[in-house]
Amino acid sequence: MSRIKIFTILFLLSSFGIVSAQTAKDEIFNTIEKAGGIYYAYPDNQIKQHTPALKGYKAFYVSHFGRHGSRYLSKDSEYKDILNIFEKASENKALTSLGENILLWLRDVWAEAEERGGDLSALGVQQHRDIAERMYKSYPEVFTGSSIHITARSTPVVRCTLSMDAFCERLKELNPELKISRDASVRHNRCLNYHTKEAVSFRYSPDTWGEEYNKFEADHVKPERFVSTLFSDKDYVIKRINLKSLMWGLYYIAVGMQNIETRHSFLELFEKQELFDLWQCCNYRQYVTYANYALNNGVMMDNAKPLLQDMITLADNAIKEGRNGADLRFGHDGNIIPLAMLMHLENCYESVSEPTEFYKAWANFRITPMAGNIQIIFFRKTGSDGILVKFLLHENEVLLPGLNSDIQPYYDWKDVKKYYALNKEVSGL
Repeated sequence: MSRIKIFTILFLLSSFGIVSAQTAKDEIFNTIEKAGGIYYAYPDNQIKQHTPALKGYKAFYVSHFGRHGSRYLSKDSEYKDILNIFEKASENKALTSLGENILLWLRDVWAEAEERGGDLSALGVQQHRDIAERMYKSYPEVFTGSSIHITARSTPVVRCTLSMDAFCERLKELNPELKISRDASVRHNRCLNYHTKEAVSFRYSPDTWGEEYNKFEADHVKPERFVSTLFSDKDYVIKRINLKSLMWGLYYIAVGMQNIETRHSFLELFEKQELFDLWQCCNYRQYVTYANYALNNGVMMDNAKPLLQDMITLADNAIKEGRNGADLRFGHDGNIIPLAMLMHLENCYESVSEPTEFYKAWANFRITPMAGNIQIIFFRKTGSDGILVKFLLHENEVLLPGLNSDIQPYYDWKDVKKYYALNKEVSGL
């Protein structure tokens, strides 16, 4: 048996074992930072060895879409409102000793986070530099030679533009002769950050899914124990504290700390089950409004069609012109989720309707951690017209379960395009 076939079998067995043995709950209990969902910092310590290229084939082109890197919470108020609650409680001597310690920590956090709401953090910059370096070293043929064409585009949001710049600058440090065109514009939202009217309508229509979600949250968010460890005055709590709002506010600060520089951990304030249940609520909202929730009738997939069409078209251009290079794109979590789903990447497409089953079918921290990315790596062989590709999710090889290939994780590019063209959910590109 050839080396490639042995490696493929081991890859499949390994992937199946990981997925079947661990639910999202297991993963969160083992790595509590995953309770952050979309705030989970890029898991670069989980990148596995890649399958060797088939004999005679060399990489020549990379099609890439990446989420911006680690950032601060979206708004300054997410930090300041919680800090103000603790400041006022301290003035009224309503905090426990633990609560007073948390107040000191919140002041430290605010000293770093003030006026940085939504900004890319130092870690976010480093994540994209590291991803670029690994791409360069894994596929040096793509970035060396006389005929190289590299483009980079991002949405106009500053954290995406800075992520693009960090990525491109590292490539240029590794090969100063590279010329990379970069552009950040509202115009690119047509492709990189597209949302149909139907998707937006479903997302923000409370009568479609909101009531069921509210009942789910009421069953899963129980703040009484949590708040009692921080506040000593029960009357003050009754009169002045919204328990759920406080728990949610500290949850977001806690899970967001892994993305910034201040070294305090608020996660220990929560029991693991509490964090899992809070995460379930966040995962619920994202699954219903961005992913393949059985009752949204696949409407979210249309959001990614312009992006996937762009990836196919530019790849075909590179193949036709016989050149090496890469097309790099930078956007948001709300873009990578429907793209992974539309592409039918494994574990990104599952469709269920029962809320208690959501976490078993789909987990946002697997799909879109900070700096999460999808890459298609293209290979060609001298003297052959055939083009092989493989798919990477966060730099790990993933399969297309609906498409057969006896050389997995490699696929014939013509078969991939035919698969997408014939698939009723993808058709219309």
